[in-house]
Formats: sequence, C-alpha cells, structure tokens
Amino acid sequence: MNAIHRSSAEILSTPRGTEGRKLHETGHVQVIHLALQPGETLPRHSAPVDAFFYVLEGSGVVEIGDESMEAGEGTLIASAGGSMHLWRNTSAVPLRILVVKTPSPQRPKA
Repeated sequence: MNAIHRSSAEILSTPRGTEGRKLHETGHVQVIHLALQPGETLPRHSAPVDAFFYVLEGSGVVEIGDESMEAGEGTLIASAGGSMHLWRNTSAVPLRILVVKTPSPQRPKA
C-alpha cells in the first residue's frame, strides 16, 4: 500500500506562484492538491490534457473558455485539454481544489 499526506507531498514550483502539491502521478494520471488563499488567483492558462477540478473547501470563480461560474465545496468541474482556464478565490477561507489530469502531462514520450 502506498499512502501520502498532502503535507509531505512534493511541492510544485509553478511560475504562477500558487501552492500546488503533487499527490500522485503515473503515465495515466496526475493528481494535484491546489490551495488558493483568499483573494488569490490562478492566472488563465491551459493544459494539454483533460482535467477535472473537485472543490474540497472554500469557494471561488472558475472560468473555462468563455464560461464562468461560482463553485463551492463538493462541486466537480470538467475541462477539456487545451481549454484556457483560471481560478479565483472569492471566499474568506483557503480554496482547496483537487486537480486530476489525464493522461499525465508529464507522460514520457513514446
């Protein structure tokens, strides 16, 4: 059995300055715990693979393509590969999101 706690997970060095921790990665999937502090924004960017975001705590605005919505705890949002997206924490508490990308964007080239 392989278990990892968020506090001991690898910290991702993102050019966007947001706290991300890699919880799991294989060639098939990448799982990241993302934490945005109140008022913090994960700037608009795209990923080359499909992803979904699951809000663990807090609430915020997510924009994917030209759509925008408020998303709170317990909400799952899907994003197609290549879609531009951003997150903005609009709450007074940390916004914690589980990000699952498939296949892993770090997948070794064949």
